[in-house]
Amino acid sequence: MRRALNLLLALLTLAYPAAVYFGLEHLRPRELGLMVCLLLAARLALGLKGRGRELRGLVGPATVLFTGLGSLSLGVWLTDNELLLRLYPALVNAGSLLVFALSLWRPPSLIERLARLTEPNLPPEGVAYTRRVTLAWCFFLAGNGLIAAWTALFASREAWALYNGAIAYGLMGLMLGGEWLIRRRVRDRMALKAV
Repeated sequence: MRRALNLLLALLTLAYPAAVYFGLEHLRPRELGLMVCLLLAARLALGLKGRGRELRGLVGPATVLFTGLGSLSLGVWLTDNELLLRLYPALVNAGSLLVFALSLWRPPSLIERLARLTEPNLPPEGVAYTRRVTLAWCFFLAGNGLIAAWTALFASREAWALYNGAIAYGLMGLMLGGEWLIRRRVRDRMALKAV
Protein backbone atom coordinates (compact mmCIF):
# COMPACT_ATOMS: atom_id res chain seq x y z
CA MET A 1 0.00 0.00 0.00
CA ARG A 2 2.80 2.40 0.94
CA ARG A 3 4.63 1.69 -2.32
CA ALA A 4 1.47 2.36 -4.34
CA LEU A 5 0.93 5.67 -2.51
CA ASN A 6 4.55 6.68 -3.12
CA LEU A 7 4.17 5.89 -6.82
CA LEU A 8 0.93 7.87 -7.04
CA LEU A 9 2.51 10.85 -5.29
CA ALA A 10 5.57 10.68 -7.57
CA LEU A 11 3.33 10.67 -10.66
CA LEU A 12 1.34 13.61 -9.33
CA THR A 13 4.59 15.48 -8.70
CA LEU A 14 5.79 14.79 -12.26
CA ALA A 15 2.45 16.00 -13.62
CA TYR A 16 2.73 19.28 -11.69
CA PRO A 17 3.21 21.62 -14.71
CA ALA A 18 0.30 20.06 -16.60
CA ALA A 19 -1.86 20.08 -13.47
CA VAL A 20 -1.13 23.77 -12.89
CA TYR A 21 -1.69 24.65 -16.54
CA PHE A 22 -5.06 22.89 -16.77
CA GLY A 23 -5.97 23.56 -13.14
CA LEU A 24 -5.74 27.33 -13.59
CA GLU A 25 -8.55 27.12 -16.13
CA HIS A 26 -10.93 26.00 -13.36
CA LEU A 27 -9.31 26.88 -10.02
CA ARG A 28 -7.69 29.86 -8.41
CA PRO A 29 -3.95 29.75 -7.63
CA ARG A 30 -4.88 29.68 -3.91
CA GLU A 31 -6.77 26.39 -4.34
CA LEU A 32 -3.92 24.82 -6.30
CA GLY A 33 -1.45 26.04 -3.65
CA LEU A 34 -3.45 24.24 -0.97
CA MET A 35 -3.41 21.06 -3.06
CA VAL A 36 0.38 21.33 -3.45
CA CYS A 37 0.73 21.78 0.33
CA LEU A 38 -1.23 18.58 0.86
CA LEU A 39 0.83 16.74 -1.77
CA LEU A 40 4.07 17.87 -0.14
CA ALA A 41 2.86 16.86 3.30
CA ALA A 42 1.98 13.40 1.98
CA ARG A 43 5.34 13.04 0.21
CA LEU A 44 7.20 14.13 3.31
CA ALA A 45 5.25 11.71 5.49
CA LEU A 46 5.81 8.77 3.15
CA GLY A 47 9.13 9.63 1.53
CA LEU A 48 11.48 10.37 4.41
CA LYS A 49 10.58 7.38 6.57
CA GLY A 50 12.62 4.25 6.20
CA ARG A 51 15.53 5.67 4.19
CA GLY A 52 18.64 3.52 4.34
CA ARG A 53 21.69 4.48 6.36
CA GLU A 54 23.51 5.12 3.09
CA LEU A 55 21.33 8.19 2.40
CA ARG A 56 21.09 9.40 6.00
CA GLY A 57 23.20 12.50 5.37
CA LEU A 58 20.66 13.81 2.87
CA VAL A 59 17.72 14.02 5.25
CA GLY A 60 18.71 17.56 6.33
CA PRO A 61 18.88 19.03 2.79
CA ALA A 62 15.74 17.11 1.78
CA THR A 63 13.91 18.59 4.76
CA VAL A 64 15.10 22.07 3.74
CA LEU A 65 13.81 21.44 0.20
CA PHE A 66 10.41 20.27 1.44
CA THR A 67 10.21 23.20 3.86
CA GLY A 68 10.98 25.64 1.02
CA LEU A 69 8.41 24.06 -1.26
CA GLY A 70 5.87 24.02 1.55
CA SER A 71 6.54 27.70 2.24
CA LEU A 72 6.11 28.51 -1.44
CA SER A 73 2.81 26.60 -1.52
CA LEU A 74 1.66 28.35 1.63
CA GLY A 75 2.61 31.65 -0.01
CA VAL A 76 0.44 30.76 -3.02
CA TRP A 77 -2.44 29.96 -0.71
CA LEU A 78 -2.05 33.24 1.18
CA THR A 79 -1.47 35.54 -1.82
CA ASP A 80 -3.41 33.76 -4.58
CA ASN A 81 -0.38 34.45 -6.83
CA GLU A 82 0.10 32.35 -9.97
CA LEU A 83 3.77 33.31 -10.29
CA LEU A 84 4.58 31.51 -7.06
CA LEU A 85 2.95 28.36 -8.49
CA ARG A 86 5.10 28.68 -11.58
CA LEU A 87 8.31 29.07 -9.56
CA TYR A 88 7.90 25.59 -8.06
CA PRO A 89 10.00 23.75 -10.74
CA ALA A 90 12.79 26.29 -10.35
CA LEU A 91 12.77 25.78 -6.60
CA VAL A 92 12.82 21.99 -7.03
CA ASN A 93 15.90 22.34 -9.24
CA ALA A 94 17.55 24.69 -6.73
CA GLY A 95 16.83 22.33 -3.85
CA SER A 96 18.07 19.32 -5.80
CA LEU A 97 21.20 21.26 -6.75
CA LEU A 98 21.74 21.97 -3.06
CA VAL A 99 21.46 18.26 -2.20
CA PHE A 100 23.90 17.22 -4.97
CA ALA A 101 26.36 20.04 -4.22
CA LEU A 102 26.38 19.40 -0.47
CA SER A 103 27.18 15.76 -1.15
CA LEU A 104 30.28 16.90 -3.07
CA TRP A 105 31.29 19.10 -0.19
CA ARG A 106 30.68 16.35 2.39
CA PRO A 107 31.51 13.04 0.66
CA PRO A 108 30.49 10.50 -0.27
CA SER A 109 28.72 12.11 -3.22
CA LEU A 110 25.06 11.40 -3.81
CA ILE A 111 25.77 9.28 -6.89
CA GLU A 112 28.37 7.29 -4.95
CA ARG A 113 25.82 6.59 -2.21
CA LEU A 114 23.35 5.38 -4.80
CA ALA A 115 26.02 3.30 -6.59
CA ARG A 116 27.03 1.62 -3.32
CA LEU A 117 23.48 0.34 -2.87
CA THR A 118 24.19 -2.11 -5.70
CA GLU A 119 28.03 -2.14 -5.60
CA PRO A 120 29.17 -1.89 -1.98
CA ASN A 121 32.84 -2.45 -2.93
CA LEU A 122 33.12 0.41 -5.39
CA PRO A 123 36.76 0.77 -6.54
CA PRO A 124 38.55 4.15 -6.33
CA GLU A 125 38.02 4.69 -10.08
CA GLY A 126 34.30 4.18 -9.51
CA VAL A 127 34.31 6.69 -6.66
CA ALA A 128 36.04 9.26 -8.89
CA TYR A 129 33.52 8.58 -11.66
CA THR A 130 30.52 8.98 -9.34
CA ARG A 131 31.95 12.29 -8.15
CA ARG A 132 32.18 13.54 -11.75
CA VAL A 133 28.61 12.39 -12.42
CA THR A 134 27.41 14.24 -9.31
CA LEU A 135 29.17 17.38 -10.56
CA ALA A 136 27.57 16.94 -14.01
CA TRP A 137 24.15 16.76 -12.34
CA CYS A 138 24.96 19.97 -10.46
CA PHE A 139 25.58 21.75 -13.78
CA PHE A 140 22.44 20.23 -15.30
CA LEU A 141 20.26 21.24 -12.34
CA ALA A 142 21.70 24.76 -12.30
CA GLY A 143 20.97 25.25 -16.01
CA ASN A 144 17.57 23.63 -15.84
CA GLY A 145 16.66 25.70 -12.79
CA LEU A 146 17.66 28.95 -14.50
CA ILE A 147 15.52 28.10 -17.52
CA ALA A 148 12.61 27.07 -15.26
CA ALA A 149 12.89 30.41 -13.42
CA TRP A 150 13.06 32.33 -16.70
CA THR A 151 9.93 30.61 -18.04
CA ALA A 152 8.12 31.34 -14.76
CA LEU A 153 9.05 35.01 -14.82
CA PHE A 154 8.95 35.92 -18.50
CA ALA A 155 7.28 33.23 -20.63
CA SER A 156 3.62 32.56 -21.26
CA ARG A 157 1.80 29.97 -19.20
CA GLU A 158 1.83 27.68 -22.26
CA ALA A 159 5.61 28.00 -22.76
CA TRP A 160 6.18 27.46 -19.04
CA ALA A 161 4.07 24.29 -19.05
CA LEU A 162 5.75 23.00 -22.23
CA TYR A 163 9.28 23.48 -20.92
CA ASN A 164 8.71 22.33 -17.34
CA GLY A 165 6.23 19.58 -18.17
CA ALA A 166 7.87 18.07 -21.26
CA ILE A 167 11.17 19.53 -22.47
CA ALA A 168 12.85 19.46 -19.02
CA TYR A 169 11.84 15.81 -18.57
CA GLY A 170 13.18 14.99 -22.04
CA LEU A 171 16.50 16.66 -21.21
CA MET A 172 16.64 14.75 -17.94
CA GLY A 173 16.00 11.52 -19.83
CA LEU A 174 18.83 12.35 -22.23
CA MET A 175 21.10 13.04 -19.27
CA LEU A 176 20.20 9.74 -17.62
CA GLY A 177 20.55 7.79 -20.87
CA GLY A 178 23.86 9.42 -21.75
CA GLU A 179 25.25 8.73 -18.28
CA TRP A 180 24.11 5.09 -18.51
CA LEU A 181 26.00 4.68 -21.82
CA ILE A 182 29.12 6.35 -20.44
CA ARG A 183 28.93 4.25 -17.25
CA ARG A 184 28.96 1.05 -19.31
CA ARG A 185 32.13 2.19 -21.09
CA VAL A 186 33.76 3.16 -17.79
CA ARG A 187 32.89 -0.24 -16.28
CA ASP A 188 34.31 -2.04 -19.30
CA ARG A 189 37.50 0.00 -19.07
CA MET A 190 37.81 -0.70 -15.33
CA ALA A 191 37.24 -4.41 -15.95
CA LEU A 192 40.05 -4.43 -18.55
CA LYS A 193 42.42 -2.75 -16.09
CA ALA A 194 41.61 -5.38 -13.47
CA VAL A 195 42.57 -8.22 -15.83
